[in-house]
Amino acid sequence: MLTFRSFVLVCASMLFAFSAQADRTITDQLGRQVTIPDHVDKVVVLQHQTLNILVQLNAQQDIVGVMSSWKKQLGPEFARFMPTITTLPTPGDLTSVNIESLLAIHPEVVFVANYAPAEMIQQIQNAGIPVVAISLRKDADGQQNKMNPTMADEEQVYNEGLKQGIRLIADVVGRKPQAETLIDYVFAARAKFNASVANIPDAQKVRIYMANPDLMTYGSGKYTGLMMQHAGGLNVAAASVKGARQVALEQVLAWNPQVIFVQDRYPQVVTQIQNDPNWQGIDAVKNHRVWLMPEYAKAWGYPMPEALAIGELWMAKNCIRMPIKMWMLMRRRKITISVFYRVNWQSDAAK
Repeated sequence: MLTFRSFVLVCASMLFAFSAQADRTITDQLGRQVTIPDHVDKVVVLQHQTLNILVQLNAQQDIVGVMSSWKKQLGPEFARFMPTITTLPTPGDLTSVNIESLLAIHPEVVFVANYAPAEMIQQIQNAGIPVVAISLRKDADGQQNKMNPTMADEEQVYNEGLKQGIRLIADVVGRKPQAETLIDYVFAARAKFNASVANIPDAQKVRIYMANPDLMTYGSGKYTGLMMQHAGGLNVAAASVKGARQVALEQVLAWNPQVIFVQDRYPQVVTQIQNDPNWQGIDAVKNHRVWLMPEYAKAWGYPMPEALAIGELWMAKNCIRMPIKMWMLMRRRKITISVFYRVNWQSDAAK
């Protein structure tokens, strides 16, 4: 016969089991209500920005699958921050998914970019897996799923969107305290080191061009332009180009940038510019101010924590020749990488 005490214990154990498997609802950066398990420790990441942030939140052990182009997007050296990444399944990418490969991993949540095709998101959802979309922007209604959105205030959209995105990612994987630590560090570091360039008039700002392969560049509506502003520069493409676009060489010649930056993932572009006779009349080329950026200075369309914390400072040093000693920059970089990735970073010592 079941005693009252036994009955209570059975009920308590059932309640515990239920609560341990309970679901909760979150709102992703597309504004979608997404129901996820209360405790998540198996995620697939099909967006490189989210992958980077998860590692910074010390949640790499929860990642069971990654995007196929992670080496192209983050660089092969990213593996030193997450050694297991080289052996993980790659069931999809930014705009596609292999549903059979995904199901074989049994993830509890899939992270995607805000511009992932609606049919891709629906396909994953139809398989019974929650999908969380990340933009790192706080967009106006109707702009959330766009790669090149319209913004009234870029500073607010990206500052608040980055905070919101970090908190959302951390909420999914149970890293809320780490998120607040990361956010506090990033914005405090930016405020401290960028104060000296904040009030430079536009007329005195250095003209900067961001050179990507095949004459692709970033115009308005991208974090890249904000990074330049915080470094005391002006994005020459912002006035006439919206988002990420290909431009004509004649347009670059007309802009005549004083400094050209190239992301670390495109080193071949520096060589192409320096060796192409058609570029030699540009101020930046004549004055040997074509810079390959270090990996922590991510001048991407979407903001990354390390870009705000240390990348903007590096850009300022190479843009307006900000009077900061190299040893100070290297020390700050070492501290930042240690805080973000928990490694003693020695790469690119001269940058």
